[in-house]
Amino acid sequence: MGKSTLFNALTNAGAEVGNFPFCTIDDNVGIIAVADDRLHKIAELVKPQKITPTFLEVVDIAGLVKGASEGKGRGNAFLASIREVDLILHTVRCFEDDNVMHVEGTMDAIRDIHIIEDELLLKDLETIEKREDRLQSQAKSGDKKTKDTLEVVTRLREFVESGNKVIKFPVDEESRRVIKEMYLLTAIPVLYVCNVGEDDIPDASENEEVRKVREYAAESGAEVIVLSAKIESEIAELPYDEKKMFLTELGLESSGLDRLIKVAYDKLGLITYFTQGPKEVRAWTIRKGTKAPQAAGAIHSDFERGFIRAETAAYDDFIAAGSEAALKDAGKMRSEGKEYVVKDGDILLFRFNV
Repeated sequence: MGKSTLFNALTNAGAEVGNFPFCTIDDNVGIIAVADDRLHKIAELVKPQKITPTFLEVVDIAGLVKGASEGKGRGNAFLASIREVDLILHTVRCFEDDNVMHVEGTMDAIRDIHIIEDELLLKDLETIEKREDRLQSQAKSGDKKTKDTLEVVTRLREFVESGNKVIKFPVDEESRRVIKEMYLLTAIPVLYVCNVGEDDIPDASENEEVRKVREYAAESGAEVIVLSAKIESEIAELPYDEKKMFLTELGLESSGLDRLIKVAYDKLGLITYFTQGPKEVRAWTIRKGTKAPQAAGAIHSDFERGFIRAETAAYDDFIAAGSEAALKDAGKMRSEGKEYVVKDGDILLFRFNV
């Protein structure tokens, strides 16, 4: 509970927020401006006309009820929406408030988690069983590839029947392909977001529900972020400088949303690089392991197609030098070619010819 408040804080999208369960009827789609102090520190040196952060897309999906896997509530719509995401931010209520209704009547974070995850497991089992039935018929032809796929699907079905999430299934190249083809819901990584009361900030170590969620998440190697959606919604409305002051007053080094985004980046295998100049300092999102031409393609396809080289500097070297000219004088600007793997925090200038 509190996911729409959290969504609004993340995106300033203005999703309807109400004091009743399942206020969200249709999916809300918003864009997160990723907070990154490095972007502002580069801008302090360059003094550009414009500062542009990088962005992530986030979807506030309508709530799930028991029986959703059988189509109850908006189950089918929910399950269809969740298939499209790369990471699930599972918001869990971890605070008592008589003025805020709970769909189950009482607060129990682990029960609430199980309601969602059991429905996802049941839907995955249904998907796997249907695939297994089709493959059993097709395998009668004797085709080896079909038989190999059937073997994987059968093992997967037995695994899920035992109550295991697909993400825990031991994978090789073949099983990874099969799982990807079926768009299984419990194969999607999860980040648990504990929504606590204002009084629990900055230290939620005494919150019993948070402790339970941490223990549960540790069993599957999942991450947990603790925040107050109400406080985060207030912080999100502040300008950058005032936000820092407010966080200091709360005894926080960073907002819960900033920590959430950082962990989400890691889970999604994403990094940030920067471009800078008098007109604009800008952050760009790419996947870890991306080579320079493909990183250039994040800006424009022409940059990738006509890539010649990337003039590259590490963020720390740029800040230490104080300017691009000083960076070059110090010999810290490198010329990298097509095989260069871009690193998080790189400051890049692409040379291309189309």
